[in-house]
Amino acid sequence: MSVVSLLGVKVLNNPAHFTSSYQFEITFECLEQLQKDLEWKLTYVGSATSSEQDQELDSLLVGPIPVGVNKFIFEADAPDYKRIPDSEILGVTVILLTCSYDGREFVRVGYYVNNEYDSEELAADPPAKPQIEHIQRNVLAEKPRVTRFAIKWDSEESAPAEYPPDQPEADNLDDDSNAYGAEERELEAALVKELEEANKGENGDDHEMEGAEATAGNEGEEEDLSDAESEDLEEESDDDDDELDEDEAGEGDEDVEMGEDKPSHQPQPEVMVH
Repeated sequence: MSVVSLLGVKVLNNPAHFTSSYQFEITFECLEQLQKDLEWKLTYVGSATSSEQDQELDSLLVGPIPVGVNKFIFEADAPDYKRIPDSEILGVTVILLTCSYDGREFVRVGYYVNNEYDSEELAADPPAKPQIEHIQRNVLAEKPRVTRFAIKWDSEESAPAEYPPDQPEADNLDDDSNAYGAEERELEAALVKELEEANKGENGDDHEMEGAEATAGNEGEEEDLSDAESEDLEEESDDDDDELDEDEAGEGDEDVEMGEDKPSHQPQPEVMVH
């Protein structure tokens, strides 16, 4: 269980000019008293083909963290466009808002950002050299991608279990490769034996069972019954599918949208940002 839970993030200035600072209102909840500060960081992905173009826009430490719901404003500078290839300035890119505790990242929020010209003329016929003063950014704040990681907090008990677990005794076990599939081979041998006995009966080696003629005379009835049952099952299957579709249509996934504050009866103390 995470000691700190991210409740919401609001992008305050959106859309904005490309060179404007980023401003986020971040709300989170702390369940226990922490010994260290939280480190928040904003990263701009400058190129989809190379991480060398990524820029860390800003980072800050927040603490000490009171137990309960906390809220603060995180402001970060715009990326240095001189470090971004001209072919990568316009179009869609990504910004990453992350939070770490004691150097261990436990939550990451990714946003798509669309950079485009603020005039139709430039958008229709973009110049070879991007005109930064006419570029506007739009953060797709409605569709963030949130990823959470299990980390160790202040106590060893909070550390996540290792996966896969250590199994040192596995190296000392005997090789069971020969036994693999033994049960399947036994079943196959039994089936072959039954087929051989059945063939003997067809060749007249074995005595016929009583009532064999009566059974043979009912073969047509069995086929008809089998077909009738098959049709009924198909009709029932179609009815079940219709009911299932109606049930699924009435159910909806509960998506938690970032940016909506979680109601709480506890006061929201101010945390120290430094």
